[in-house]
Amino acid sequence: MTSERLPAVVQPHGPWAALALDVHDLTIQGRHAETLAAADRAEWTATLLGDLRTVRSIRLARMYALTALGRLQEALTAGERLVADTGTCGPRATDAKILADTAEVLIRMGRTDDGLLHLARALLVVDTVPTGSVRRLSAMSSLCEAARAAELFELADECLRGPVDVLDFSDIYRSSFDLQRAELRLEWGLRLEQVGRSAEASRLYASSVALLEHWTDRLPGAPLAASLLAVGLAKTGRPDEAVKIVADLLVPLRTAGQHHEARLLHLAHAVVLRADGDLPGARRELVAADELAVQPSQRLIFKYELAALAAAQLPGETAQPLLAALDAHAQVLWQLRLDRRKMLQQAYRRVELEAARSRADLAATSDPLTGLGNRRLFDRRLAAATGALLLIDVDHFKSINDDFSHSVGDRVLAEIAAVLRTHCRRDDDVAIRFGGDEFAMFLTATAPDARRVAERVRAVLLTRDWTAIAPGLRVTVSMGLATGRPGEPGHTLYDRADAQLYAAKRAGRNRLSAA
Repeated sequence: MTSERLPAVVQPHGPWAALALDVHDLTIQGRHAETLAAADRAEWTATLLGDLRTVRSIRLARMYALTALGRLQEALTAGERLVADTGTCGPRATDAKILADTAEVLIRMGRTDDGLLHLARALLVVDTVPTGSVRRLSAMSSLCEAARAAELFELADECLRGPVDVLDFSDIYRSSFDLQRAELRLEWGLRLEQVGRSAEASRLYASSVALLEHWTDRLPGAPLAASLLAVGLAKTGRPDEAVKIVADLLVPLRTAGQHHEARLLHLAHAVVLRADGDLPGARRELVAADELAVQPSQRLIFKYELAALAAAQLPGETAQPLLAALDAHAQVLWQLRLDRRKMLQQAYRRVELEAARSRADLAATSDPLTGLGNRRLFDRRLAAATGALLLIDVDHFKSINDDFSHSVGDRVLAEIAAVLRTHCRRDDDVAIRFGGDEFAMFLTATAPDARRVAERVRAVLLTRDWTAIAPGLRVTVSMGLATGRPGEPGHTLYDRADAQLYAAKRAGRNRLSAA
């Protein structure tokens, strides 16, 4: 059993959002093979248009489709690529969503430790997102699925208790949350039944049916809601209603390739047939459901039910050892679930410590005025310098302070810092203020590419309307650029860039000089 994600509209797309929305719509409809083909076309177009947010959202849709198709290694590759970009493009809520989605894939692949670590990171990130944000709720939907994959049902249910009522949601969005919660509770109930906790399971089934009946009345023709309702009805003693849904929908959904919904209908029919004493018929339906399963957790439920059914068909004494073995196996799996709760707590503490160390390191290596790196970070990067080093001095900065005031000078420095920061396009690019009006950029680029970045920075600063800060204000910069050589120590790279900076000043300032 695996739930659909929230509709794509809640995703933080870029200006060409329609490209991503079309792809996500296919995923929501369960047309996963079509999703992959559409994602390839849409990503190419969005990349060409330079819309990186929409590219990221398209890649997320591709990951969902690959996961639903059981192509987990490909889904993981897509997820790791997205994780590598977290913190660099788009809102924190989307970062949390990506971490959670990747955690789900890792857990489903059996890499539980790695998955729980990603889940812990996602939980820490989502805590920084405003509570009333739609994006936060979308992230919580993904957190629910990751927790559910690890059978951390309590956490999964808690993730769906967001403040939906305070948001202006249309029925399609509210129903998505409630359908996800209903499916979670059905699966949770099935697992509780397998460990002998039938009373708790019954309460979960009843709450699931209440949610589903609310939405099947308001959203007629929603196959997922109807399929889930069939399971809930079968489990709460309403077999005739469950069988009618199965009779109406099973063949059309199988024909349409909507295997998730069809699998649920087979399970509902098996529950009804077993209650009627038709064990061969129940077995037939469970086998059909198992054949449509792609996730290990799905197959685990069906395999258990098939084994229990086989035991029920054996003579009394013969069945006892098999039933005892099944019960023991279910209890061991439940204990593993409890162990994973402790593992997640440990992972969360570890991530908190890592975050605290990162914040401390950031504070120690940040310039308080501009937010760029400071001299300490400059020395650290220079010691391991690769790529290019660009040194930047503000021309006649003392005169700016003297003629306009030190507060104007500070605003100039902050504006320059913002421009430098926006031109750090690669993960290892970094901008630094290491003196009063002295800046530096470490660029992981070839000499021609680094020169183009430097010229763009200078052009942006030259054309900026500085009179908005102070009438008559004009700001230019001088730049020196050097590209690292194999085996060259950092101090030599600095000396060459510094020599170019002074060459630019001697040549009249407001220019770039490059080695």
